[in-house]
Amino acid sequence: MDRRSLMLGLLAPALSPLASAQLLWQKDEHFEMVSPAMPPPTPGKVEVTEVFSYGCPYCFGVLPLVERIRESLPDYAVMNYVHASFNSAEAWPMFQRAYVTARALGIAEGLHHALFSAIWQTGEVRLLNPDTGRPAQPLPNIAHVAAFYARRTAIKEPEFLERSRQPDIDDAVRRSDMLVKAYGVPGTPCFIVNGKYRMAKGIRSSDDMVRAINHFVRLEKNSI
Repeated sequence: MDRRSLMLGLLAPALSPLASAQLLWQKDEHFEMVSPAMPPPTPGKVEVTEVFSYGCPYCFGVLPLVERIRESLPDYAVMNYVHASFNSAEAWPMFQRAYVTARALGIAEGLHHALFSAIWQTGEVRLLNPDTGRPAQPLPNIAHVAAFYARRTAIKEPEFLERSRQPDIDDAVRRSDMLVKAYGVPGTPCFIVNGKYRMAKGIRSSDDMVRAINHFVRLEKNSI
């Protein structure tokens, strides 16, 4: 047993669960501080944010984990999503605009998993060339995503495309980019608690990610 494990074992009976967790989660190993912190926009709630992209295969792979995190949160916390755009070679800017448009139209959340599946499983929105495994040429455009939503909602393609060109969508795109930069996101998926704590590479399992995020959510309870 290493020295740290021995100390945790000796101290555990005398420590509260929260204090024990504070010894377990180490700064710069399991989490990093966002500086300056970015106050979340949801009043009265602690916010857990996933920075993701529909063009990111790892984000598709962690969908079950994201659901576990969302379902594990106490009633004073909410899950939020910010779409990154920093990989233009795989259509991330287009997917970002499509996502904020769908959010503005109220159809993003209910079809979140379905759009991931259309990109990475069925090829309905074809991002990869199935023969080479490389990005398709040409890449999908926002009309392909508009058609995906049109097949499942009352929002038809022209309406979706027109909405995607509005000034408030431009503002939402800029805010997403600003948040990704302010959070110091090194890659996707990336999890941020209350605009303050960025989960780091030292968290190596899904179980630990759920535990760590909920630890920092509890730390932030008094801030709301």
